[in-house]
Amino acid sequence: MYYPDNLVEEVRARNDIVDVISSYVRLQKKGSNHVGLCPFHNEKTASFSVSRSKQMYKCFGCGKSGNVITFVMEYENYTFQEALKLLAERAGVTLPEIKYTKEARERDNLKARILEAYKEAGKYYYFQLRSEAGKRAYEYFKDRGLSDDTMNKFGLGYAVTGRNLMYRYLKSKGYDDSVLKEMHIFYMNEREGMTDMFWNRAIFPIMDVNHRVIAFGGRVMGQGEPKYLNSPETMVFDKGRNLYGLNHARTSRKDNIIVCEGYMDVIALHQAGFDQAVGALGTALTSGHVNLLKRYTSNVLLCYDNDGAGTKANLRAIPILRGAGVSTKVINLSPYKDPDEFIKNLGSEELEIRLKNAENSFYYEIRILEGDYDLNDPDGRTRFTNEVARKLLKFEDAIERDNYLEAICTKYRINIESMRKLMGKLAAKGEGIPEYERPRSLVSSAKKDSDSGIRKAQKLLLTWLCEEPELYGQVDKYLNEDDFDEDIIKTVAGILFDQIKQGTANPAGIISMFTNEEEQSEVGSLFSTKLEKLNTKAEKEKAFKDILIKVKEHSFEMQAKLGDPADINRINLALENKKTLNELKGLRIVISE
Repeated sequence: MYYPDNLVEEVRARNDIVDVISSYVRLQKKGSNHVGLCPFHNEKTASFSVSRSKQMYKCFGCGKSGNVITFVMEYENYTFQEALKLLAERAGVTLPEIKYTKEARERDNLKARILEAYKEAGKYYYFQLRSEAGKRAYEYFKDRGLSDDTMNKFGLGYAVTGRNLMYRYLKSKGYDDSVLKEMHIFYMNEREGMTDMFWNRAIFPIMDVNHRVIAFGGRVMGQGEPKYLNSPETMVFDKGRNLYGLNHARTSRKDNIIVCEGYMDVIALHQAGFDQAVGALGTALTSGHVNLLKRYTSNVLLCYDNDGAGTKANLRAIPILRGAGVSTKVINLSPYKDPDEFIKNLGSEELEIRLKNAENSFYYEIRILEGDYDLNDPDGRTRFTNEVARKLLKFEDAIERDNYLEAICTKYRINIESMRKLMGKLAAKGEGIPEYERPRSLVSSAKKDSDSGIRKAQKLLLTWLCEEPELYGQVDKYLNEDDFDEDIIKTVAGILFDQIKQGTANPAGIISMFTNEEEQSEVGSLFSTKLEKLNTKAEKEKAFKDILIKVKEHSFEMQAKLGDPADINRINLALENKKTLNELKGLRIVISE
């Protein structure tokens, strides 16, 4: 639903950012700001700063920034509307009821009832495990080395022997067949009606990032097929967009996420102290999974089983992760098959060493490829070299591609110039197009990987004018939103300038005008770029003017590239621009003490 800007601003203004963030993060007053350890990445030295005057936060370690709404969206993994609702309730602000179509209202009501029923089913399984009937499953978990605390953390349960016990239980709680049918944890047949999918199975509740039960996995106790049974996809569960254990891993202080295969692998890793582990729910890693992972980390460690299937899973996952810009390494579990077995035999300290020594994903790909060829045979070596060249062409970044080219050629004693020529021939045939599905970026593709040069100057200028809006009056005749390159910066600059003209600069309010968390974080960074520490008034005045001139020079250079160079109007404009720059260079900027 769309909420009016004035209502969004009221909710934001009535939730002091320091008060809200303090309920999640321990903050200490330092000068005019409050600082603490960033909740979005692992750090030992506090680089997370919260400004009460700006009503904004900024981490100078990972770069995340925004206002109180952005923070709740990022931390709780909420949509803009969900975050606004939470903050409205906190501040006692009544939001207007959402106006649905009849079909949309019925769908949302059904979805809510399904989630309620899943929660009730999870509770039923949970208590059955801890009853006399669940003794066998409880002992199974104990034999696998799980503590009671770990079982409780993951909500593990047991489906007792009986064909329709869960069905009868949920019916007794008031859920009708239309809801139970959509849960997809029951079988339908004409003779017996609805019967339970799970019985005599240890149960693993699958939860979304907000700890809501959305599906179940079950491991049979004793003989029976299949050994593992998972509930199918529903209107609340998409296995390609959910990761087992992410509801816990997303709050880990580690700077990476471990992706492994099975439920027990994830649980065993968490119990051993690796609380950043997640599982791919029995399916290959998808771009949906990667989009989800990117919210919480830029570093992924693959920890699939040490067998042929695990190798295939690694090789499928690596290009998707690389295409999304996620740094990826592969953990060596040899001589054991999976993380659970490894920990039982060698312990968590040895696994920590394996994590630190995880193999670069490209080196892993080449090492596996090497096994397909006899490098002592000239023909085998030639075919191997051709495949390596094709893989190198998958790198879109030239510097990254050259770094790997040099490393691989050195390792396999391949002449680097011959490899370059081979890559050129293959590229000419169109063999350099990446095969992965690139997850859609929500922020303008014009955004650079690092803020340097003109982009940094533009951000510095906006930050400075936000902090000292009185300076705008000295330069407004020279500056407008068209002096900024990217659409999002241009838009923000125009809003900020209008605000200053009306007597107030409200950066937190500007952030609220954007409903996407990536856009909010990007807008937040425009008002929290770190200004160089300057000691004297004269140094500050000179620095501000230098930044302004740099922005204007770039703006004029961009203008000069448009149109016909021989056009008289363009020539006149160039002369006017040169005159303006000379005026700026002679302008005296006055900054208050």
